[in-house]
Amino acid sequence: MKKIEAIIRPEKFDMVKDALLHLGYPGMTITEVKGHGNQKGISEMWRGRKFRIDLLSKMKIEITAKDDDVEKIVNTIIEESKTGSIGDGKIFVFDVENVYRIRTKESGEAAI
Repeated sequence: MKKIEAIIRPEKFDMVKDALLHLGYPGMTITEVKGHGNQKGISEMWRGRKFRIDLLSKMKIEITAKDDDVEKIVNTIIEESKTGSIGDGKIFVFDVENVYRIRTKESGEAAI
């Protein structure tokens, strides 16, 4: 099993969510986050003054999936969230040792 964490632009979230639902992955955890990558934020001009926004709003999507489905999920997220500009985000994939469903006490892939 793997845990997929995707950090994407907020305006792309609905498209990614709908594509994952269509793919058969409706279960996910969503968190509104702020951060920056190598670009260290963006510079804006407002009322003749230049200022820097160093923490940009992003959405973090977390999905636990079977090993065989990871590539499909990652490719779907990339296809739906890519703009080709700096700040499109990142996807991280982690090994998951086990999963437990609290209500039924199921574990492993049955609990996903």
